[in-house]
Amino acid sequence: MDSFLDFEECIKDSPTFRQTLGHCESDVTELESRVEKVMKLCGKMVESGQAYNTANQLFLSGLAEFSSYHKQDSIVMNCMSQFSQGLQEMINFHTMLFDQTQRAITQQLTNLLTQFLPQLRETRKEFVRIGDDLETAAMKNAQISRHKASDAERSSHILLATRKCYQHFALDYCLQMNNFMVQQKVDILNSVFSYFHAQYTFFHQGFDLLRDLEPAMKSMASQLAQISIECTAKRKDLENTHLLVQQRDASGEPIVSTCPDRGETIQGYLFKRSRRKNKTWKRCWFSIKDNQLIYRKTHKEEPLVLFDDLRLCAVKSLDSVDRRFCFELVSVQKCCALQADSEELKQAWISAVQGSIDLAYREKVESHQLQPKHIPQPINNLDPQPGQAPVRPAVLGVALQGPGNQRCCDCGEEQPRWASINLGITMCIECSGIHRSLGVHVSKVRSLTLDSWDPEQLKLLCALGNDVINGIYEARCLEEDRVKPSSDSPRPERETWIKEKYVERRFVKGGSFPETQMGKEDAGRQLYQAASQGNLVSMAAALAQGAEANWSYSEEQGRTPLIASAIGGSLLACEYLLLNGANVNHRDQRGQGALHVAATWGHTGQVCLLLKRGANQYAADETGQDPLAIAIETAHADIVTLLRMARMNEEMRDSEGFFGSMGDDETFQDIFRDFSDMASHDPERLTRRQFSRNGDEEGEGSQILNDQHNENST
Repeated sequence: MDSFLDFEECIKDSPTFRQTLGHCESDVTELESRVEKVMKLCGKMVESGQAYNTANQLFLSGLAEFSSYHKQDSIVMNCMSQFSQGLQEMINFHTMLFDQTQRAITQQLTNLLTQFLPQLRETRKEFVRIGDDLETAAMKNAQISRHKASDAERSSHILLATRKCYQHFALDYCLQMNNFMVQQKVDILNSVFSYFHAQYTFFHQGFDLLRDLEPAMKSMASQLAQISIECTAKRKDLENTHLLVQQRDASGEPIVSTCPDRGETIQGYLFKRSRRKNKTWKRCWFSIKDNQLIYRKTHKEEPLVLFDDLRLCAVKSLDSVDRRFCFELVSVQKCCALQADSEELKQAWISAVQGSIDLAYREKVESHQLQPKHIPQPINNLDPQPGQAPVRPAVLGVALQGPGNQRCCDCGEEQPRWASINLGITMCIECSGIHRSLGVHVSKVRSLTLDSWDPEQLKLLCALGNDVINGIYEARCLEEDRVKPSSDSPRPERETWIKEKYVERRFVKGGSFPETQMGKEDAGRQLYQAASQGNLVSMAAALAQGAEANWSYSEEQGRTPLIASAIGGSLLACEYLLLNGANVNHRDQRGQGALHVAATWGHTGQVCLLLKRGANQYAADETGQDPLAIAIETAHADIVTLLRMARMNEEMRDSEGFFGSMGDDETFQDIFRDFSDMASHDPERLTRRQFSRNGDEEGEGSQILNDQHNENST
């Protein structure tokens, strides 16, 4: 039975009361120390549990990362995913358990100590103080003489008042002590019960979770058994394959394999002779794929293209070296010596190269013969007559209408299917291969049937053409006593002719490259004047005589021919210079480039072309104005709208990383295409109207932008 303080004994302040009070105070002190110990141990347990949860979470993350190794296997990924979800739920249950434990033990017991003990200590302090006062008053009252009636009466009153005050504090202290003794049982039992209830909830949730996972675990067990059976069968199959390969290739001879599913005709190891002075041989992995000879130096390096078009190569046995089983591939640009491991492998590689060359030529011929009958309508208003079916693709039909374009510019073969966009000529497939070997700085070859063409490029091909270019590059053939090769001429003869004609420029009137500074300046001035006037023939003659496309005219504030063409307004002259290496972002002494000048003069077609070719629309001149500011000041509505659209497209691409490159946005691409077509076929529409400073009137180009926006919004 619990011992409580008796209020009657408290009034008497008897020794029994004092003894009971001492026991109660000792019990409170002992209870406080034990409660603090329990709270401290609970805190350590919760900290350890949280550390366990953290470590468990890290383990789960490592398990998820490990499972990504098998991301191609759906069965493994499914099992690992379900296990990870179950373990994550268990971690969550542990987290809730430790949180409830901390609230059940620490918080409730802390409330018990902080709610009663501070007030109990304060009351006990007053109780002890008043008890001391009562003891003092009783001593003084006992010492008063009987003859001092007034002092005795006053002392008696003080003793009575002190005793009443002591009884009041004693009763209050007893009440608080008894209340604490009663409440501590409730709080302690409630705390322990809450902790057990948290444990009960934790295990019950775990049981429910595992019960829900039981069907999945059974399914996983069956899948695991099936995978185990398949693994055993696969291991036996691999062992049998290993044994068969080992028995078949016991001779140690190398194997040359083919991979038709990857487009590879042949592949295997060959020794390659270096073209350096030391002439070292290194073993590399070679393959023929898509009419290209490709090799890898090591498995860690990317494949390198040794010959990008085998049709331009010849293969033959190489007997002039000391090594055995050697053969050689020769093209216009380079030759390469290779060595096989045996005579059989050498013959296999030679046959494979020759077969790849023959196949490439057959596929080209078949692709030309099997052109689809339904062909888009020709551009440049070159529509067929009513009732006549088009017999050529649109680009080819337009290109062959140029002067002399019906025959190859270099050998005269009929119906050429290739062209050089920077020279403005058409050619046959044999001559196109030789042009490719010259490099893109000399000739940029493109197919008239397979590649896409911009309107201005196709128009250039018609404006120049074979007759015009031959009149420039073959002007001195009679003086040099040279005869032009024909379509039946051997390839080496054509190669020599084309190299002398376009690289050495032996037959250009006025000699080859101007060797003196004065000669360069004369050619540069000629190119500058022709570009400003839009005279393509004179420009081609100046370039043939060695003029540089980026020559800076000091007397014209450092302008280049491209800037001159932007002033003159010739779209074809601008495109011709860009195709021949003109720097689209070169600026003159005032900091203005071709885009600044085109915006100043209101040449919308050229602005569109320069933007397509990578002109910097943010470059500022010496006055701090960029092309957009110039267009706004000069009140060219179409150019303002076009530059704003280009800037918005670029800003969206940079901020969102969505469009990738200029023209990826469908709206922007459509706008540029419409502007290019209009600039090439109907340039007057781009110069009909301008807008005032308050934007009262717009041109045709702005209407294009509005139409495109409405179409794409729909």
